[in-house]
Amino acid sequence: MSFLTLTDLTKSFGANTVVRDFNMDIGRGEFVSFLGPSGCGKTTVLRMVAGFEQPSSGTIRVDGKDVTGLPANRRRVGMVFQAYALFPNMTVAGNVGFGLKIAGEPRPAIAARVAEMLALIGLDHLGDRYPWQLSGGQQQRVALARALAPRPDLLLLDEPLSALDAKVRVSLRSDIRAIQRELGITAIFVTHDQEEALSISDRVVVMHQGRADQIGTPAEIYNRPATRFVASFVGHLNTFDARVDSDASIAFAGRRFPPLAQLRLLASGAVPGPVSGPVAGPVPDLVPGPVTVALRPEALSLRPRSQADLAIEGRVVQSDFLGSVIRARVDVDGQPVAVDMFNQIDGRLPQPGDATPLYFSPDDLLVLPK
Repeated sequence: MSFLTLTDLTKSFGANTVVRDFNMDIGRGEFVSFLGPSGCGKTTVLRMVAGFEQPSSGTIRVDGKDVTGLPANRRRVGMVFQAYALFPNMTVAGNVGFGLKIAGEPRPAIAARVAEMLALIGLDHLGDRYPWQLSGGQQQRVALARALAPRPDLLLLDEPLSALDAKVRVSLRSDIRAIQRELGITAIFVTHDQEEALSISDRVVVMHQGRADQIGTPAEIYNRPATRFVASFVGHLNTFDARVDSDASIAFAGRRFPPLAQLRLLASGAVPGPVSGPVAGPVPDLVPGPVTVALRPEALSLRPRSQADLAIEGRVVQSDFLGSVIRARVDVDGQPVAVDMFNQIDGRLPQPGDATPLYFSPDDLLVLPK
């Protein structure tokens, strides 16, 4: 059953519409990430859910109640910002207990809840310190504890990790997910970092020009993108100019392949409303003419993995050893193609100048309208 329901949300600032007909149901205890480039509308949706912005049209329901017109202080929402937003003149304990104090909770109850929250974030020994005495990661943990202390119905996180260094980000995002699961709270996480979104979310919303191009599990978003934008924004793509002939055969990279039942035709742009899974069509739906085909770097291999594999010919230009992964750049019919493969202890690093086939499964080939 849906806990948070967003129906036909639209937000305009003057003549500029930044969110268009946004619809989504989010279940109780679900962790959903809004992913997209700057200006796509993801933070505006979050701010409308929080009550900081009023929708131009549409409704917001929490647990069946219409909260569209309620001010932020009556929505039982916990908010974590990118810039921490801690009170510099208050101790860690004072910051965490601030919302409870404003709500009129008695001092013993505040002290108990603050102790509980500080233990939850692993900073119970730093309650007497001030924000300036903490690292960036510690400050963001305090901001998270402050947001959770009043027991909100929703936890909203607006790019909370973008100001932190890479190692702290990885650690803290795992902690945020673990705390969210432990409390069972419904959470929305806004980010432009696809690794963050894919690694910690139950579902991901990929936003583009104010719309939800696709809503799905991380695996669906990455492996079966629904639109050309999702395919190009999430992960890396090798794209090739191609042509579909009248018999549904397809030619690219100097090769012609017979009709392939596994080909997936993606929409050319944003679709009108959220999509779960690929906008797929069998080969007869492919209209003869120019198209673009795409393959992920990890979908390509220097060795066949199945009898059904297809191959294109290439020549190694560069090979980089990255520890667990070897990333090769291969020239295929005059264009650079990225190939990612796992490092193997007894494996030979591809050498510049090596001629090699690149094998791939028909399942991994995406076809985008020109």
